[in-house]
Amino acid sequence: MVNRLVLAHGRIYTQDVAHPVAEAVGIIGNRVVAVGSVAEARDAAGPDAEVVDLGGRAVVPGFIDAHFHLLGYSFDRQRVALDRAASIPEVQRLVSAAAASLAPDAWVLGRGWDRNLWPTHDFPSRRDLDDVTGGRPACLLSRDVHAAWANSRALELAGVTAATPDPPGGHILREPDGTPTGVLLESAAALVTAHADRPTDSTIRAALLSAQDRLAAVGVTGLSNFEGADALRALQGLEAAGALRLRVAAGVARDDLAGAEAAGLSTGFGGDRLRIGLLKLFADGALGSGTSAMLEPFDDGGPDDRGILTMQRDELVRLMRQARSAGIGVATHAIGDAAVRLVLDAAETVRGDREAAAAEQLLRVEHAQLIHPDDLPRFARLNVIASMQPIHATSDLYVADRRWGTRCQSAYAWRSLLDSGAHVAFGTDCPVEPPDPLRTLHAAVTRQRPDGIPPGGWHPEQRVTVAQAVRAYTVDSAAALGWADAVGALAPGLLADAVVLSADPYEVDPSVLADIEVVTTVFDGRIIYAR
Repeated sequence: MVNRLVLAHGRIYTQDVAHPVAEAVGIIGNRVVAVGSVAEARDAAGPDAEVVDLGGRAVVPGFIDAHFHLLGYSFDRQRVALDRAASIPEVQRLVSAAAASLAPDAWVLGRGWDRNLWPTHDFPSRRDLDDVTGGRPACLLSRDVHAAWANSRALELAGVTAATPDPPGGHILREPDGTPTGVLLESAAALVTAHADRPTDSTIRAALLSAQDRLAAVGVTGLSNFEGADALRALQGLEAAGALRLRVAAGVARDDLAGAEAAGLSTGFGGDRLRIGLLKLFADGALGSGTSAMLEPFDDGGPDDRGILTMQRDELVRLMRQARSAGIGVATHAIGDAAVRLVLDAAETVRGDREAAAAEQLLRVEHAQLIHPDDLPRFARLNVIASMQPIHATSDLYVADRRWGTRCQSAYAWRSLLDSGAHVAFGTDCPVEPPDPLRTLHAAVTRQRPDGIPPGGWHPEQRVTVAQAVRAYTVDSAAALGWADAVGALAPGLLADAVVLSADPYEVDPSVLADIEVVTTVFDGRIIYAR
């Protein structure tokens, strides 16, 4: 039987410029058939439609997270949570408690440690973990997932020794005699993580089902997933079973590009729920790990401390062109101003190619956390999307001030980008940050943490309006996924994804945006969550 639904008596912010606000939406099957008055929506949906009285509540399209790691989020609760650990002894206490419940040969896995929260900001050592893991191998990912902290047993199993060279785009921290300290940066982390426990197909499926339930509760109905073939296979399994309740643009890992090209998989290929997304590349590391690539040295580092540039321009140009020939867009991670410039330089080269596809290929800079002022107007001129995570700014503001100093005037500069005419899409980089869109809107609009810190906002000139933030999280994120033809707005003919909120984000004091809750989530024309 065809599903028929009417959301009535609300204030519906459609993100459709032709009809920006309405009081009702009519849905048949998984498509919007009418947006307007209650009478118009009921007439279009038919007399048998279920009518949901919104009681005047606000409705927005389903939130679309432009940068997500779904398997990482799915398994995050099964790892030792270290994001609040304020010292190495506190990490040791948490790891010791977790290790005590594991089999003698099981891996101790964790995520979230942040040396920037510790008294000295120093990197830890393998010996710190050796003391509390009882001989078990241990691998703990940093909060930004750009560093792995391994114990001696894990290094042994991975074969990482003083003779192991740094891999391209990575760095093994070492003691004076060359012995690995246990911390591996960027691509070097894979030397150990590749040997850590691998989940079974059944555990992956269970974790994904749990994760999508949690995402429905915060109003996320779509996302751009930046994980490889393992994630795609798992999502295909859910889709084949009719159990996928998210719209996912599945990213292509660099190592999978040739295979995707050979199989004819291009951006947008797929169905209404699962499609091929963009090729994911890396130009540098991260702020917290001190590996973001800088034009000038970090303020708190040595004269040669400019982070790690993980790719050169010619290589990036080659990969962008290879992806274009396959019909695949490219999303390149770039956090430091040198990395952002590198990506823009490469984009300028490929946009200058004469073939028509050069102008059409989706090109994105992921994070774009620090942009040199000279490069701000280049995003709009080159039609390069800035895929940004506002909550990163409020999470990292103290680290950014310490490491970037006065350069922070053009850090997390979403307002400057929007004013320049650039296309900005919002997301969370979950599980680095929580997936809650209302917290992201709060960060974008106030430049404050939920507790009001810092007063007046951090670099408040970069604040945006609620309307700009919601648009960046819905219709503009859909376009950044290559999905603007079907989702991101509530308009006739589009897929019916919507979120009912406990308060109107356009009307409340911005300081309470993070307190707004999701009352109902509609996905594919059906209610999948109700508070």
